[in-house]
Amino acid sequence: MTHAARSTNAAKSEATACAISGKPVARKDLVRLDTVRPNLIARILQDHPGIADDALISTKELARFRSLYVQDLLREESGELSEIDRDVAESLATQQTLSENIEEGYTESRTIGDRLADGLASFGGSWTFLSSFAVFLAIWMLINVARGVTAFDPYPFILLNLILSTIAAIQAPIIMMSQRRQEAKDRLRSLNDYRVNLKAELEIRHLHEKIDHLINNQWQRLAEIQQLQLEMMAEKQK
Repeated sequence: MTHAARSTNAAKSEATACAISGKPVARKDLVRLDTVRPNLIARILQDHPGIADDALISTKELARFRSLYVQDLLREESGELSEIDRDVAESLATQQTLSENIEEGYTESRTIGDRLADGLASFGGSWTFLSSFAVFLAIWMLINVARGVTAFDPYPFILLNLILSTIAAIQAPIIMMSQRRQEAKDRLRSLNDYRVNLKAELEIRHLHEKIDHLINNQWQRLAEIQQLQLEMMAEKQK
């Protein structure tokens, strides 16, 4: 028998069947049921009422029931499970990160028209535009006033009014397009913040439950040790 075959047989011999799925799983990927938090144990017992307290469960099945438990919590609070809630529950089970850079992803998806609208809206709302446009108006008026009857746009500057009306008519939709894109980006940012905050809240709740479970187990072990010590002292006094 080759070394690879012996290693394969050894790995198979170390594998143990999961109490839920029945599939063989490596010992390092198994968890005893009595070491799991009580709330999660109760959720597992809903689907598998006959499972033993010392049963071994794979980490994959444990993650699946953790996701189901979170979904039940969210359903109890909101009454209905949304797509965002499902994403949060799945991320808790798989330990995935929900936070993302909305600004970077949204910038990469911009079209040429979107970039042009953002650029024009940014320039149109700056002091550079206001000062340069004021200089342009002043030069236009001074030239036409100085030329008198030979002016190409004599007072009251009808051509200038037409140009200003055209610029205002074009600038307003461009600014509105840029604002609409900014509102869409803000909605994505708000949704991302909501998912991150919801996951953080659930993680904190799970952490409290886990700490309470560990403290209860520790007190039980201390009580058992104390009982054994009392029994040993009683035997020595006999």
